[in-house]
Amino acid sequence: MKFTEEHEWLRREDDVVIVGITEHATAQLGDIVFVELPDVGTVVAKDDEIVVIESVKAASDILAPIDGEVVEVNEALADNPALANEDATGAGWFFKIKPSDPAQMDAYMDDAAYKALIA
Repeated sequence: MKFTEEHEWLRREDDVVIVGITEHATAQLGDIVFVELPDVGTVVAKDDEIVVIESVKAASDILAPIDGEVVEVNEALADNPALANEDATGAGWFFKIKPSDPAQMDAYMDDAAYKALIA
């Protein structure tokens, strides 16, 4: 897994990258009550707004961590946004993206560096 300074995680799985937010992010946000996901087929550039989440504390935009095309979204979040709180790095993932430049992931932190960031 790789991590962004904006508290997103990325995990490569074959030719796609799964993206979600970290447990630290969900703890800061509080209970997530709404998630607006991108449409499958959406082509994004790194740092484009891609997901909107609303929690009991705030609304936040999630930015695309890499360039690519959204190939799948986690439909379960529409019915149960709290999945992001309950299993942030598992069932609470947001979308899968087919990267146009997989090397962009190399710029992000590994687990140890992320833990140091949030310490």
